[in-house]
Amino acid sequence: MRLALDQARLAARGGDVPVGAVVLAADGTTVLATGHNEREAGGDPTAHAEVLAVRRAAEATGEWRLSGCTLVVTLEPCTMCAGAITQSRVDRVVYGARDDKAGAVGSLWDVVRDRRLNHRPEVVQGVLAEECSGLLTEFFRER
Repeated sequence: MRLALDQARLAARGGDVPVGAVVLAADGTTVLATGHNEREAGGDPTAHAEVLAVRRAAEATGEWRLSGCTLVVTLEPCTMCAGAITQSRVDRVVYGARDDKAGAVGSLWDVVRDRRLNHRPEVVQGVLAEECSGLLTEFFRER
């Protein structure tokens, strides 16, 4: 999560909402890819940290299926990102801050654990939650 927080700080420096993500290989320690929000930087509404990290991990492995991988993200993923997580077959999602306004991994919706889907990753929530939410609070307070 500390690496994801570093990525989130990069997003904030670029004027984007400070969300960072890291994809870990099946061994749980090898970093396959990182990402941070780049919506403002690239004018791309889909450039969320999770989507970018998943795309980069797929490029790094040469596979769209990220079976065995873990996605670590500072903020609970939204519906778009939850869809990308499910489609990429990530095995585990670890997130920090809960998102009561747009969260789709347990808060507002629970897309990734919907029993109608053929892939449902394990979810670990609340890792360094205070630090993750504090970064977001600080960003929006300054705005």
